[in-house]
Amino acid sequence: MVVAAAFIAFSLPPYLSLDPSQSRVPAPDFFPPHFVMLSLHVVFGSIAMITCCLQIWPWFRARYPRAHRMIGRVYVFGGCLPAGLLGLVVGLATPFGPVTMASDVTLALLWLGVTVAGWRMARQRRFVDHRRWMVRSFALTMSIITNRIYSVLFVILLEPQLETTFHGDTGLMIATVSGLAAWLGWVLPLLVAEWWLERGDAAIRRARTRRTA
Repeated sequence: MVVAAAFIAFSLPPYLSLDPSQSRVPAPDFFPPHFVMLSLHVVFGSIAMITCCLQIWPWFRARYPRAHRMIGRVYVFGGCLPAGLLGLVVGLATPFGPVTMASDVTLALLWLGVTVAGWRMARQRRFVDHRRWMVRSFALTMSIITNRIYSVLFVILLEPQLETTFHGDTGLMIATVSGLAAWLGWVLPLLVAEWWLERGDAAIRRARTRRTA
């Protein structure tokens, strides 16, 4: 919660200013609505980040089940779905090249898919499956934070190679940094989520084996 709140406090204000010059992503010339779409994506994404922190808190889920259901609807319909659809559009119009575009589009589609799957499982009262899909959704929601961490890391690592590897082309270096951070930013958290789920399944299988032995 603390990390998410700090990230939102840093990332959100430029997009609430309604001033395109404060955008941290340069708008491509071929897509004039880019700043509006990006700003809405950031706002809805912030809602998703705030609400999912409450949703994965076991104490809160157990003590306030009705609030969990209500906040879950906000997470899905007021956060992930609009942010994912807008992210799909913004991803297609990214100024950082085709590698980043492929990652952004894939991430948006996966984010939408796992979130809708989790919501459907809850509607069908299949709560074990609901939890599994929502763990994946949480990992993708929060992957923007790891994306930014990798961006800073790759800038530090690759900047000394600007004049050699990138032949002095700052745009090429930025596109490389963006592509690496875009893919690693969500792929690694999703793999960790899958490991976490498999770890839990393995523990359940071991417990069942001990009971039947």
